[in-house]
Amino acid sequence: MEDVSHVLHLATPKETPEAIMDVAVKGMFWLLEACRQSPDFRQFILIGGDASLGHFFYPSQVPVTEAQRHTAYPGCYALSKVLEEVMLEQYHVQYRLSTCCLRAPWIMDKDDFKYQLSFGPDVFGGPRWCDLVGPERAAKYRESGAVPIMLDAHGVPLKRNFVHVEDLVSAILCALDQPAAVGQTFNVCMDEPVDYGALARYLAETRGLAGVPVQTPYFSTWLDNSKAKFLLNWRPVFDLKKMTDSAWEYRRAADDPRIVWYPG
Repeated sequence: MEDVSHVLHLATPKETPEAIMDVAVKGMFWLLEACRQSPDFRQFILIGGDASLGHFFYPSQVPVTEAQRHTAYPGCYALSKVLEEVMLEQYHVQYRLSTCCLRAPWIMDKDDFKYQLSFGPDVFGGPRWCDLVGPERAAKYRESGAVPIMLDAHGVPLKRNFVHVEDLVSAILCALDQPAAVGQTFNVCMDEPVDYGALARYLAETRGLAGVPVQTPYFSTWLDNSKAKFLLNWRPVFDLKKMTDSAWEYRRAADDPRIVWYPG
């Protein structure tokens, strides 16, 4: 931390109980301790996550704002995101540290958005569609190029929040040394969540891919990004169509294979 003025904290090992508290919580604690004692320190930015608000595990009747209380879903990852946000908030309260939390949903880059729809074992993140439909149907769908239409607990296409890494980076730049960001938490996401029904229709229209309804126990949510727009003058560029097109048109270099860095 010597001569370091800004800290951007993103570290997490996801659903890894033996490591996550050391990395995400204890590691962040020692960073914050160093910051408050450093004459060079100016700002600490945490990339939080909608896991701290329950993601799609709990029903929500209204858009989810920064005023909603923490509601972690089962698992150590969501708990760690709550603990991170609370610790950051309290360091601002206790020591008037210049802190800011940019609360992001699922962050997409390159062809990630395409592979989160894969029926194969190469699926990015969850749900694992191949587990939900069984190996035989999964193989058939994968061969045909079909994509899942994620249904919520009520049997209608689910709405899920995403943000492209380019939009997240632009939000970080907007928050850097911004007085309006001090001590604040901001939802940083697309203007509208991805509707899996609309996504399937767009893929059918543009790429001739069939959609397969897949029932899940989850719920639609709508992260509200109005606060970031108002206080940071931030605007996301990616919407459903741009997110889809960029993922399907991306071509990986031979020396850039897809890698699963951690479970989940």
